[in-house]
Amino acid sequence: MVRKEHEEIAILLVEDDPLDLELTLLALESDSVNNRIEVARDGEEALDFLFCRGAFSGRSLGTQPRLVLLDLKLPKVDGLEVLREIRARPETRAIPVVVLTSSSEQRDIVETYKLGVNSVRRQRGTVTGARNLAIG
Repeated sequence: MVRKEHEEIAILLVEDDPLDLELTLLALESDSVNNRIEVARDGEEALDFLFCRGAFSGRSLGTQPRLVLLDLKLPKVDGLEVLREIRARPETRAIPVVVLTSSSEQRDIVETYKLGVNSVRRQRGTVTGARNLAIG
């Protein structure tokens, strides 16, 4: 997990690709996003964090991120299942979720909207692309 200094968790970034992770963090930093950012590197870690399980069992369910940036293609538990679980639970249902994807699979995009995603952004693999992704 990457932690910034602010106590409140503003963003949960769920990304397994080290390059995409670095580019997204750089984009957020270049836009002066100074909020605390937690990073989960797979879907299982993201769910454990959100629902205070495993290594995060000491965390309070009452302290949820204000935004989830979610990759779709994740190891262990894929992004669609993470989104499905976020929307199924009252503690996390209202958290805005932005899906980050390099997928051109229309089926994936349609499914994310059916599950209640707030936005879908295409990853572009460059700092400029990540910046556009992060700020919309």
